[in-house]
Amino acid sequence: MEFETGMENLTSACDGACDCSPDPALLADFKRAIHALGGKWKLEILFALMDGAVRFGALRRSIGGITQHVLTTQLRELEQDGLVSRTAFAEKPLRVEYELTDAAYGLLPAFKEILSWSRLYGDARLVVSHEA
Repeated sequence: MEFETGMENLTSACDGACDCSPDPALLADFKRAIHALGGKWKLEILFALMDGAVRFGALRRSIGGITQHVLTTQLRELEQDGLVSRTAFAEKPLRVEYELTDAAYGLLPAFKEILSWSRLYGDARLVVSHEA
């Protein structure tokens, strides 16, 4: 698969006579994406929501080790970045569901690529450490 990112020339050898710094606009776009997805739990939260809307408690149970406070914080950040939507239903007790936005569903191909990469190279670190 070939596509242009504008980063093709960043890996070329530089003799010091050229400016090898990345395109500032490209770097800004990359930083924005990393900020939106960065955090210990955000990718796991997004992955857990890939199959549809989930209530807060079920989401917390599906992600082992996350605290209620951290999950709340990460969900708020994902909501602010337009990746997760929150729906509160006027019921007693209050029912709140979280689901991915269309923008987050746009990450599905990237998630598939990450899974493929993990299956191909994920154990490489373990193999190297066992050989040492």
